[in-house]
Amino acid sequence: MSKLAIRSLPLVITLLTAHGQAAVNFEKDLLPVLQKKCLDCHSAPTVVDGKPKKPKGELRLDAAWAMLKGGETGPSLVPKDLAKSYMFEVVNLPKDDDMFMPPKGDPMTAEEIKLLKEWIESGADFGGWKGNMEGAPADAAAAGGVAKPAGPREHEVFYTKLAEGLKPATEAALAKAREGGAQVFQLKPDSPLLRVDFLTGVSKCDDSKLSVLTSIKDNVAQLDLGRTIISDAGLKAVAQLSRLASLDLRQTKVTDAGLEALSALKNLRTLNLFGTEITDAGLKKLATIPSLRQVTVFQTKATSAGVAELKKALPKAQVTLK
Repeated sequence: MSKLAIRSLPLVITLLTAHGQAAVNFEKDLLPVLQKKCLDCHSAPTVVDGKPKKPKGELRLDAAWAMLKGGETGPSLVPKDLAKSYMFEVVNLPKDDDMFMPPKGDPMTAEEIKLLKEWIESGADFGGWKGNMEGAPADAAAAGGVAKPAGPREHEVFYTKLAEGLKPATEAALAKAREGGAQVFQLKPDSPLLRVDFLTGVSKCDDSKLSVLTSIKDNVAQLDLGRTIISDAGLKAVAQLSRLASLDLRQTKVTDAGLEALSALKNLRTLNLFGTEITDAGLKKLATIPSLRQVTVFQTKATSAGVAELKKALPKAQVTLK
């Protein structure tokens, strides 16, 4: 090797390393993917051939503020939190799943999904991109398109306190839950708190299936039972999860009668009841859970009057009816 080549070697290594660690550029790397595969269904309301066209699921992906706001199922994007970023979940579902996205056309490739994962994990930096500001709330407009909290997020502080004094679940306990069909993940690499779902077998997840959570019941902080076939009886098992903070019951068979069991969950902050048979009578039962901060009752039998009463009882909670 020549002396010139030897002298140049450190520079080459530095450039290669920098390239390998380069952050995902949203506008260059991800926006074209969303434009091609997502925005036809998830953009601001418009009129097509004389007919109004609304974003599916009330979810818009054509603006930074809109991604963070989310749609009928809650936030589509939570920076640094894959487990709570719905837009990442749906592109990883089995292709025969009703919620797999996009439902038509070419799905995201493995490389595109990897970029999305890296972007979310690194903090979901939009760079200078704002997107369509139509319909943006005042705080997002004032913040240049993306409303960001000034200090540590409230939910991060909450989860830190929730984990205090808790030991991690044993490998045997985790294995038992997984063998029973549950998908189990740590909320953070250094956290004893767990997120659980049954996304690989939603059509087989009934009330009896929830018994697999017994071995890890003290550690479950987030539980996604969306689109499973659980009923009110299953919520008795859910009520045993003392540190449960987020519960997704969208499109299940849960009714007003089952919600009474949830009053035992003193740490429950987020509850998704989208597409269930819940009525105003069920909302009255939720009024007994003062820890609630976000409730979604979109496409249920709840009324505006019922939601108003719940908001009066839980002034700190955001209740989404439509």
